[in-house]
Amino acid sequence: MKLSSKIEPAEQIRVSLKERSYDILIGSDLLDAAGTLIAKGIETSKAYIVTDSNVSTHYANRLISSLNNAGIENDIIILEPGEKTKSFKVFEGLLNTIIEKGVERSNTLIALGGGVVGDITGFAASTILRGINYVQIPTTLLAQVDSSVGGKTAINSSSGKNLIGSFYQPKLVLADLRTLETLPERELLAGYAETVKYGLIGDSVFFSWLEKNGENLLKGEQSYLIHAIATSCKMKSEIVAQDEKEKGERALLNLGHTFAHALESEVGFDNHILHGEAVAIGICLAFNLSTNLGLCPISDTERVQKHFRSIGLSVEPPEHPSGEWKIDAIMKLIGLDKKVVNNHPVFILSKGIGSSFIADDVPLNEVRQLLENTFLG
Repeated sequence: MKLSSKIEPAEQIRVSLKERSYDILIGSDLLDAAGTLIAKGIETSKAYIVTDSNVSTHYANRLISSLNNAGIENDIIILEPGEKTKSFKVFEGLLNTIIEKGVERSNTLIALGGGVVGDITGFAASTILRGINYVQIPTTLLAQVDSSVGGKTAINSSSGKNLIGSFYQPKLVLADLRTLETLPERELLAGYAETVKYGLIGDSVFFSWLEKNGENLLKGEQSYLIHAIATSCKMKSEIVAQDEKEKGERALLNLGHTFAHALESEVGFDNHILHGEAVAIGICLAFNLSTNLGLCPISDTERVQKHFRSIGLSVEPPEHPSGEWKIDAIMKLIGLDKKVVNNHPVFILSKGIGSSFIADDVPLNEVRQLLENTFLG
């Protein structure tokens, strides 16, 4: 799908949340139109760009130029890349920096980066002066299909991932496909895991499409990227519109994440395992658990594993940095997951591809046995 010379979005998706509604725009070179698009939809006297040192090298100047051309005064704050940035220390520093620059309620924060930048910027926007506007400009596949949409903002604690945060919706999401061109292959694959998730939770046709076209998507072919990102965003926007604060159906979007977050926390939030890599492993664990409990045909579980392997995502955990995964530590982290109800972890399980459901009565001995077989067996 080719964009016009006016840099029109190839896809426009509305997240319908009454007075908190906003648009997701998907297309090429939207970064160069960002200033105009922001000025069109948001009354803002100044914008603060929050990004990381990797992304800023490639895209900060284009965004600054776009804001300048639209007459939006701007400033930039550059963070270190990586999951460890989502910490109390960095969050406090970010808040103080923005406040010391003289932020006002009429100002807007712009998250230019992947999921880490989007999460910490959104959380900052929700707290500064009791809440100011923010815009998501996701530059990774993972952020474009998932984390930039829906208003989940958070930082990590020593007890687990994303345990401190808020539900706070952006005013606009601009997914520029060109930003994926500088994305390392490992990061692109990590984002692909979140894309597959949407087919597995409720759209078997989309999963079949990914089986057929995943390689073209990962090669950066734009028509495939647009279809995959738009399909993912449409599904997420529909779920968020029905359950903004995850009191029910929205929990389905956490397929594989109960396991994934525990794995990320257990290795200390470093690049040893990326979020999307952990999600791929977590999804396979969730399907294996579903099969072990007699809920999901083994053929579907094997089909999911085969697809992940075929595009280059591991379905087995990597070697632990210390040399050994500790099952007790993983179980403890699972018990601290955000979805715990009455001191019992809630899992997203599957009856088959495209048919996931929320389970709050999974026997923990089955979970432990699965982990022991997977990590120690």
